[in-house]
Amino acid sequence: MAADADAPDGELSKTAANTASPASPDRSDDGSLVVPEDSEPTTVGQPLAADGDSDEAEDDTEAEGADVGSEDGTPVKPRISHMRLAAIVGSVAVVAVASIGGWLGFRTYQSHQAQAQRQLFLQVGRQGALNLTTIDWQHADGDVQRLLDSATGKFYDQFSQRKQPFVEMIKKAQSKSVGTVTEAGVESESSDKAQVLVAVSIKTSNLGAADQPTREWRMRITVEKSGAEAKISDVAFVP
Repeated sequence: MAADADAPDGELSKTAANTASPASPDRSDDGSLVVPEDSEPTTVGQPLAADGDSDEAEDDTEAEGADVGSEDGTPVKPRISHMRLAAIVGSVAVVAVASIGGWLGFRTYQSHQAQAQRQLFLQVGRQGALNLTTIDWQHADGDVQRLLDSATGKFYDQFSQRKQPFVEMIKKAQSKSVGTVTEAGVESESSDKAQVLVAVSIKTSNLGAADQPTREWRMRITVEKSGAEAKISDVAFVP
């Protein structure tokens, strides 16, 4: 700094200018730049080469992603795991078994209901035949009333009108009859009605003939549902 202070003003300015400004490149006599021989050449394409490597990596990634699809370019659906497939199959099987079980249960219930109704019609037909053929003159009123209690419809209307003359005739003849069902079966059936065929063997006696030959009757008895019960609605004798 002391040397700078002692130097003349013009030399100080030149020194300061040389210090502040960067070294200028050497030029030839015609003004062109001269590159030093020991300097390494600068490759302008090196940064671009790095960008090119990045693009190639992205292309490789996209190519790997494209390999997931099929050969014709259609994406392949992901496979269902064995555990999930087994769970689905098991659920379907449970639903199917439950449906079949419910259907079989309903069919069993229907069959049971139909069988119970058929037995009801048959029992009422058998009992109706016994009520018609089993009457004792000593308690004729009760026997005839029991028959009316098991009747409905046309048969009830007709028999109730002849009830009193019928009872008086039995008492006067001192008649007694005992019926025995030998065979019975449902001939036809609907949801609320059935035709029951009944074969009855009847043993009778009265004041003038204590022992009479056994008689065989065959009857077609119509049984109808009346509320929660079933009753006789018609009686016809079959040859």
